[in-house]
Amino acid sequence: MKDRELTQQKILQAVDNIIANGGFERLGVNAIAQKAGVSKMLIYRYFGGLDDLIAQYLLSKDYWANTDIRAIDGADVAGSLKRMFREQIIQLRNDVTLRRLCRWELTTDNENIRQLRDLRERNGCELIKAVSGFTHSHHTEVAALATILSASISYLVLIEEQSPTYNGINLRSNEGWEQVVKGLDLMIDLWIKQVDELTNGQVNQLTD
Repeated sequence: MKDRELTQQKILQAVDNIIANGGFERLGVNAIAQKAGVSKMLIYRYFGGLDDLIAQYLLSKDYWANTDIRAIDGADVAGSLKRMFREQIIQLRNDVTLRRLCRWELTTDNENIRQLRDLRERNGCELIKAVSGFTHSHHTEVAALATILSASISYLVLIEEQSPTYNGINLRSNEGWEQVVKGLDLMIDLWIKQVDELTNGQVNQLTD
């Protein structure tokens, strides 16, 4: 089993290298086998074929599909949310393959992609449900906030290579992204403050 796991990792790493250097259009069983230094029969044996291999690779790279619900600390929801969105920024900015994956997904629609989107959706809804429970907020409110923040991050990271600035913020500098992070933190803090004020108001009404 250990040898199989090592071989699978070599194959997945080969997929990563090919995408990083040439894009998804360069992917093929022969190219992956050559890059990994394995027989192409192992790709079929371990993954079932190219489509299944790509699906497993995509799943391993997607941020929100792999975010554990245990990352949310009920005693510090604001801090947990800030850390999660910072991690999204760090992962996207530091991983050229993941950025190419995101762009490729925007123009692709097949069964493997739909399965990835379904998994991401289910996991995202579980995260939203957890935040809603901890803050006693309606899930539609949490979903709207999470959608705006996560989608904004994705868009800004993906546009960085084509457009270096956005509203005067330098997207190619760490200082520019610190400015973005401060804005995200502010929105989260203001939302948590509103939640606390509503909760305290309801408590006061019950005790009057």
